[in-house]
Amino acid sequence: MEAKENKNTKKVQGLMYKGKPLTRKGDMLYYGNHDDKYIITMKVQESKVIKNLKVATKVSIELQINNPALRGKEKVVKKAEREGLYRALEIGSIWLEDALSS
Repeated sequence: MEAKENKNTKKVQGLMYKGKPLTRKGDMLYYGNHDDKYIITMKVQESKVIKNLKVATKVSIELQINNPALRGKEKVVKKAEREGLYRALEIGSIWLEDALSS
């Protein structure tokens, strides 16, 4: 993820979680550096509205090999499903740290 400059010419970074970028495109979330060997993908399967805010209630998580030459299931190393985005991010961050350290 590239940093952008704001009006005060300070570098502005995107959303970070435990020192790694977290990006979103629709119901898909991507966690990790796009240059690393592995990345976490999360898909919001179900959500509900709480006080006018859409909250993820069911999220699928995958640890994937970050290689564009691989397709679909060839990329998937681990997968799981969790209730809530926080729980999904926690397991995803653990998987990613383990994969990158080995």
